[in-house]
Amino acid sequence: QVQLMESGGGLVQAGGSLRLSCTASTSIFSIYALGWYRQAPGKQREMVAVITSTSTTHSSDSTHYADSVKGRFTISRDNAKNTVYLQMTSLKPEDTAVYYCGCNDPYSSSWLLGYGMDYWGKGTLVTVSS
Repeated sequence: QVQLMESGGGLVQAGGSLRLSCTASTSIFSIYALGWYRQAPGKQREMVAVITSTSTTHSSDSTHYADSVKGRFTISRDNAKNTVYLQMTSLKPEDTAVYYCGCNDPYSSSWLLGYGMDYWGKGTLVTVSS
């Protein structure tokens, strides 16, 4: 069982930046898919950014972004800190949502195979004012 805790949400003006953090309760060294999803009021949860690995060397990690955030958001991971980050810049009001961190079981490639995430955090609210 992996527990995830997000932080870093808040209120920001359009054009501003925020960095979200998600810390896992266990080592993420062997977790191959870590990512961020978001859910706006009245909408379904959607993928924002995911970072995937194919081995524990993390020598060829890949990043995946929703079209709506490409060029503005950057996902990264710090295995030593068991943390995944989402750097958000040029924020828009339509980025307002609860942002959730998710991950797969260790050594699992479920997300890459289309099965989604196995664990979720409780979310952190990001509000972008116009």
